[in-house]
Amino acid sequence: MKQQYLMALDQGTTGSRCLIFDREGKILSQVHREFRQYYPQDGWVEQDPTEIWASQMGVAVEAMLKIGVGAADIAALGITNQRETVIVWEKQSGAPVCPAIVWQCRRTAGQCAEWKRAGLEPDIHSRTGLLLDPYFSASKLAWILDHVPAARTRAERGELLFGTVDAWLIYNLTDGRVHATDPSNASRTMLFNIHDMRWDGELLRLFRIPEAMLPEVRPSSGIFGYTAPHLFGGEIPIAGVAGDQQAALFGQCCFAAGDVKNTYGTGGFLLMNTGAEPVSSRQGLLTSVGWQLGDRVSYVLEGSVFTCGAVIQWLRDGLKLFSKASDTERMALSVPDSAGVYLVPAFVGLGTPYWDAFARGSIQGLTRAANANHIVRAALEAMAYQTADVLAAMRREAPFPVGSLRVDGGAAANNFLLQFQADLLGTPLARPACVETTAKGAASLAGLAVGYYQGLADLQEAWRADRTFLPRMEAGQREALLAGWHKAVERSLHWAE
Repeated sequence: MKQQYLMALDQGTTGSRCLIFDREGKILSQVHREFRQYYPQDGWVEQDPTEIWASQMGVAVEAMLKIGVGAADIAALGITNQRETVIVWEKQSGAPVCPAIVWQCRRTAGQCAEWKRAGLEPDIHSRTGLLLDPYFSASKLAWILDHVPAARTRAERGELLFGTVDAWLIYNLTDGRVHATDPSNASRTMLFNIHDMRWDGELLRLFRIPEAMLPEVRPSSGIFGYTAPHLFGGEIPIAGVAGDQQAALFGQCCFAAGDVKNTYGTGGFLLMNTGAEPVSSRQGLLTSVGWQLGDRVSYVLEGSVFTCGAVIQWLRDGLKLFSKASDTERMALSVPDSAGVYLVPAFVGLGTPYWDAFARGSIQGLTRAANANHIVRAALEAMAYQTADVLAAMRREAPFPVGSLRVDGGAAANNFLLQFQADLLGTPLARPACVETTAKGAASLAGLAVGYYQGLADLQEAWRADRTFLPRMEAGQREALLAGWHKAVERSLHWAE
C-alpha cells in the first residue's frame, strides 16, 4: 500500500501556497505563488477572487506533480486562509460580483465610526468578542450590498452568496456543491455569536445582511465535502478548515489553556488558547473561536497587528532598499542600533491595543547620520514593538500567565528579529523546526477527521523546537526603547481623521 499524505492549501494575503506533509509532519513538497494586490484608493485594498482561486489550484497541482502523487495518495486536504476578507459571488454561475475586499481595507472606517458614535459597539462586542472596526467582514459585506449595482436586491432574492476565502475555495473545489465555513472563520465576520455558535439574527438585521447569503458553519475538523474529480484526477476529502491564525495556534500544538503563539506574517497575530470558555477583554484584545473538534469548542484571546511583515515587503518593493527579505537581517546587524529612528508602519491604521483606523505610518527620529540600514533595522524593531504592546495588554487581563512564546511566520526566520523580540518581552521564544505551522495546523485538522491521526497526542509528539531565544537586554534599556516607541506611535495616531 502506498503511503498516504496530507495536503494543505494555505491561502495567504499576498500569495497562495500548497504543502504536502507526511505522517511525521515533514514537508515533502511546497509551492508558493504571489498574486496581485490592488489599491484603487487611499486605504482601500482589493484582490481578484478568480486569481486567488487560479493561483491556489495552480500551486496545488504543481505540488502534487513535484513528488509524483495523485488524488489517491492524499488522505485528506486542509484549508487555511487570510481571514475577514470578503467575497460575494453568484450562486448559479459562481462568478464574483466585485473584487474581494481584503481584511486590510479601511474603506468602511467612516461608517464604523458612525456606528460607534451611535453606541453599537458594546452589544456587538458582547455577542462576537470583536470590536467595531473595518477590519472585520460585516461592514465590508454591507458596503458591497450598498454599492455594487443590484447587489442587495439580488442577495435578498437568494441569488448571491457570501464567504470568507475558505468558503470561496470550498465552493470552487466542490464545483459549487458545498457552501460552508468553520467557526474560526465565522467568528471573525462580526456576524457570528460566539456564545450560541451560530449566525446572530440581531446583527444580521443591524447590518442588513440576508441570512441566505451566509455559509453553513461546520466543525473545523470534519469532512466538508470532496474535491470535484476533474480537478486532481479523483476525489480528495476536504476535512480541515481554520483561519490562518487559529490554524497556526493548532499547528504549534497550543492545545492547553494558557498556551501562546505569535505569527509574523503580513500582519502580526498573538493568540492565547483560553480553553472552553470565552474571555472578554477590556484591553483591546479580541475573543474568537480557536477551533471546534466535534462538540468541543476552544476559544482564543488575540491581539492583531495590521502591518507586520508587510513593512518589509514595502521596503523591498516600494523603496527598493534591498532585493530579498532575507537581506534585512544582515542590514540590521551591520549597525549597532537604529540611531534613534522609529518606523511606525500604520499604513492601514493600528490594531491592538490602539484600534485607530485613522493612524498612518511615519518614520521619526531621522538625522543625517541615518541610512538604509538604520531604516531596515527600525522596521524589524517595529514588528517587535507592536508585538510587545499586544503581549503587555494580554498580560494585564489574560486568566493564565504567559510563559514561553512559540513563534512562526515568514519573518520568524530572521534571528535578529527574534532576539530583539525576546529582549523586549523578557520572555523566551521557541521557534519550531517546521515554521509552516499555519499549513501544518490545517493539515492536522484534516488528518484528525479521517483517522490519519488518532488524537492530539500524536501531533504533540511530532512537535520539535529549532531554536530558543533567551532575553538578555537590561531592563533600563528595554524601558527606554519602549518609551521612544510609544512617543513615535503617539505622533501617528488620528493622522487621517
